[in-house]
Amino acid sequence: MAELVLGANVFGWTADREASFAILDAFADAGGTMIDTSDSYMWRAPGNSGGESETILGEWMAARGNRDRLHLATKVGSLPGHTGLGGENIAAASRDSLRRLRTDRIDLYYAHRDDPDTAQEETLDAFDTLVREGLVREIGASNFSAERLRSALEISARDGLIAFTAIQPHYNLVERDDFEAALAPLAESEKLAVYPYFGLAKGFLTGKYRPDSPAPEGPRAEGAAAYLDSRGRAVLAGLDEIAAGHEVPVPAVALAWLAAQPAVTAPIASARTVDQLAGLLPMRELALTSDELRLLSYLSATT
Repeated sequence: MAELVLGANVFGWTADREASFAILDAFADAGGTMIDTSDSYMWRAPGNSGGESETILGEWMAARGNRDRLHLATKVGSLPGHTGLGGENIAAASRDSLRRLRTDRIDLYYAHRDDPDTAQEETLDAFDTLVREGLVREIGASNFSAERLRSALEISARDGLIAFTAIQPHYNLVERDDFEAALAPLAESEKLAVYPYFGLAKGFLTGKYRPDSPAPEGPRAEGAAAYLDSRGRAVLAGLDEIAAGHEVPVPAVALAWLAAQPAVTAPIASARTVDQLAGLLPMRELALTSDELRLLSYLSATT
């Protein structure tokens, strides 16, 4: 069975506390265990200041008493007031995240994005301290270039520091080139876990964006509609055909393609409602044929 990571970026934003609890309950009831959040989710929303997603997750885990059954990932470096990957910031931000999450450890702690103004030695030393203190189990890198990721791995090996074991790149059926050209080979050679975000291309790969239909409204609608060119329409047609053949929702097919890629450990996808989540979960048991995988790869190729 393929794994699906539940993205918690919508919690406290487009999903309020009640809706978030319902989604989390449905995910856990379906056997889901890994949840991905950040201290910066979702500070941009009106009335928010950051940490809303972590707070809701912490309240839910406390109410359900299920922390030990979950694999929890969060991030540091993008929250206003706690930006960058300096040692002091990582130490302070990690404790704020632990408090909001109501837990004593973070299973996977990501650098949310690269910080070229901080020496990587300082960043990795700060992460190493958290691991030695038992506050973090493993560390990951999100939005890193292959060059900077390779540099960080070399420094960890040279200095005997904790090393990144996972990456979180932007990768999906219609955004392939950057990851496949450089990061995928590095991830495979270094045996890094890969958890792609925007697995549904900001909602485009759910199939709700169509050439002759009014564009759905929402904070990501404009970005998703940008994929609706000739290639995007061909990808949607391929997804429709395969989804009909398997009698599953379109987004499940898009995520199944992603999960089947050699370097990928599990895709990340979020849902604003329980019904949306129901459209994602079938990907866990969906085994696309080699012909179906090749067709989608061909339709989505940019060259």
